[in-house]
Amino acid sequence: MKNRTGSLFIAGVLVVAMLSGCAGGEPIPAEDEATGDTGSLEASQQEASAEKSNDISQKKIGICIYNFDDNFMTLYRNELVNYLVDQGFSEENITVENSELSQEKQNKQIQDMIDGGIDVLIINAVNTSESATITDMAVGAGIPLVYINREPDAEEEQRWVDNGWEVTYVGCDARQSGTLQGDIITDIGLEKIDKNGDSIVQYIMIEGDPENIDAQYRTQFSVKALEDKGWSVKCLFDEVGNWDMETAKALSKEALEKYPETEVVFCNNDAMALGALMSIKAAGRTVGDDIYLVGVDALTEALDDVIDGSITGTVFNDYFDQSHRAAAATINYMKGAGNDHYIGCDYVKVTKENAQEILDRIK
Repeated sequence: MKNRTGSLFIAGVLVVAMLSGCAGGEPIPAEDEATGDTGSLEASQQEASAEKSNDISQKKIGICIYNFDDNFMTLYRNELVNYLVDQGFSEENITVENSELSQEKQNKQIQDMIDGGIDVLIINAVNTSESATITDMAVGAGIPLVYINREPDAEEEQRWVDNGWEVTYVGCDARQSGTLQGDIITDIGLEKIDKNGDSIVQYIMIEGDPENIDAQYRTQFSVKALEDKGWSVKCLFDEVGNWDMETAKALSKEALEKYPETEVVFCNNDAMALGALMSIKAAGRTVGDDIYLVGVDALTEALDDVIDGSITGTVFNDYFDQSHRAAAATINYMKGAGNDHYIGCDYVKVTKENAQEILDRIK
């Protein structure tokens, strides 16, 4: 009896061992018992994880605008937010801050967004000369960065290329906008522009922010366009209006009183052109008759004036195209597709011939 009991015990142990060996040490998942395919569950879990990570509705976007009082940037930011929502982002996950012309304030806003777990930054820098600081903040936190409207300098952009950073600039080349301003004037012809018959175009220049590369390029290339046509030019007055209508109005009044021989007024944006127009009218001058006035942005008010001849022309700073491209760059970063470090757009020359078409588009 003793030997039989031992044999039965050993047989039982062998059966248990054989059953354990069949299990391979891992249970077959319940979902795959019918097929025995352990890999399909893992694949589906990975797909679900990837889909969740690509769900842009859950992504947080931080936007800083240099100044909400800027007419053009108001149009831009409103279109940007609306388009991002149209593309699937949740509006409650989009934070838009007004930096109120303070780089210090903007830097704090950016840091607060980073600390709050933002997924991507869209920055309209107060001072483009401080872009390296902004870039370092974003890169250090591992957050993609899209600069808009105010372009960092070439040295800063080269850093993005050299280091392969997820940083891009979306905007137009301001040299083109300045050139188009000059083209509006040269298209009219020297015989009409040169009212005093001295074969020299006397002009005044009202600049935007002197640290802004757009202001620098518009100032330089608007005049260069005249010179490239072989025209002689003379700058009578060149002052900073900081994109502001009232400041430009005061500067234009001063310039026209001091230099009644002024034939052309160049303004780096339409807000300042509208201010200059007030002073031109107050001085008893008539645009298109004894003086010419150009701006940039194609604001609604400016387009109305171009249509009725009160402003010679403007340049459409296409905020639809720019904001949509900025949104597309944001989505690319969120989905791991990446972007070129420079994403360009085109300006459009606007005169009486096509002003209504542009106005219909933006209304």
